[in-house]
Amino acid sequence: MLDLTYEPPKPKVIQGAKHDWELVIGLEVHAQVASKAKLFSGASTQFGAEPNSNVAFVDAAMPGMLPVINEFCVEQAVRTGLGLKASINLRSAFDRKNYFYPDLPQGYQISQLYHPIVGEGEVLVDMAPGIARLVRIERIHIEQDAGKSIHDMDPNMSFVDLNRTGVALMEIVSRPDIRGPEEAAAYVVKLRQIMRYLGTCDGNMQNGNLRADVNVSVCRPGDYERYQETQDFSHLGTRCEIKNMNSMRFIQAAIEYEARRQIALIEDGKEVVQETRLYDPDKGETRSMRSKEEAHDYRYFPCPDLLPLEIEQAWVDDIAASLPELPDEKRARFVLDYGMTEYDASVLTADVESAMFFENVARGRDGKTAANWVINELFGRLKKDDLGISESPVSAAQLGAILDLLGRDEISGKIAKDLFEIVWTEGGDPAQIVEDRGMKQVTDTGAIEAAVDEVIAANPGQVEKAKANPKLAGWFVGQVMKATGGKANPKAVNDLVAAKLGL
Repeated sequence: MLDLTYEPPKPKVIQGAKHDWELVIGLEVHAQVASKAKLFSGASTQFGAEPNSNVAFVDAAMPGMLPVINEFCVEQAVRTGLGLKASINLRSAFDRKNYFYPDLPQGYQISQLYHPIVGEGEVLVDMAPGIARLVRIERIHIEQDAGKSIHDMDPNMSFVDLNRTGVALMEIVSRPDIRGPEEAAAYVVKLRQIMRYLGTCDGNMQNGNLRADVNVSVCRPGDYERYQETQDFSHLGTRCEIKNMNSMRFIQAAIEYEARRQIALIEDGKEVVQETRLYDPDKGETRSMRSKEEAHDYRYFPCPDLLPLEIEQAWVDDIAASLPELPDEKRARFVLDYGMTEYDASVLTADVESAMFFENVARGRDGKTAANWVINELFGRLKKDDLGISESPVSAAQLGAILDLLGRDEISGKIAKDLFEIVWTEGGDPAQIVEDRGMKQVTDTGAIEAAVDEVIAANPGQVEKAKANPKLAGWFVGQVMKATGGKANPKAVNDLVAAKLGL
């Protein structure tokens, strides 16, 4: 595998009224496990179903109903841990997190506080070509989601939808290693990318399948280095948690606001109170939600309905052997095998579907040419029409056929773009379209020479200018291409124009 060397980005410095300050950020990312059934019941996890239609008796906390662990959800958590280069705990256990809310029928959430299934791991977060930060993962535990309270359907009542109740979540907890808003968003993007490659979470933030709680604090320059030396969290300042962020843009905006709020408090001689806050995107500010609970406030205790979860190393090894090629490895291979830049490789490996599409186009063809067409022509048109790669009207086989015609000099670059447009709007076999519509490139030097002679003869004044300034020879090339409907071989035209003008 290609060995890529990175340098870490510099921490973001915010100028206060009195001092310079640095940000310290840690994230708790809640990722919904890609599973058709819930964590402790067989109820469906289908999004958009009628309210309270995906609810089993255990989800509704009916008396005497006991949870039964979904093995596939455990496997997905292990797969995620392996993808994040984390240690897998062969013995883990579930705890009850006690709190009362209308959309939590049991009066507690089954989670893993003391013995999570996944231990320490790491994520390499790319900030720019050649620049990345290593963010440490503290743990990943699995837990059940709560339901949803709906407050905007009636002025006097709230409604409760229990469809999400019991859906399996992976909570991915980072160390306080993130030093700026852009890094925080990039970290979530990278986690999402890895899990989509693994198939363990679809990463749909709009549906709430991926959301983040963002912990923000500020410290003076040098204090973070003291924390690293001593592991004393007091050097990092008092943190506040911003709950349920489901947008990369809002994550960045919330961190910016919260950091400046804390700096203003400290510089005014006031204390930052540890609390949970919400971000209001309309006002662009965070507001207090509740004082920050400590673990003991939830009265955690081992769940009496579930035995400790014990898994075998051989099972973990089998999962590890089935892991796909992950984004960092795929990007490095693209750089090495196809000779492309790291930036282009990053664009092509941003999601697994795009990478697969590119490789199907590049198979047996020039990788750089394939990358150029996929990135510039295909991705550009997909963005213009607001389509995903899976919705592309041009298949990998069709794009490959266009490149084959181009590579055999049967069509010019301009004709190739016209052909791409025809296939995009009408479909069909590119080779047959070229044959039926007479789009083949003119390679007969006699016919091209005749066109060049005609253009030169009709423009004697331009000939003299071109002889004085050879750069103007391009005008003749353009006129010949226009006269031949773009079908003339561009190289042959350039050579003949230069010869005829004595350049």
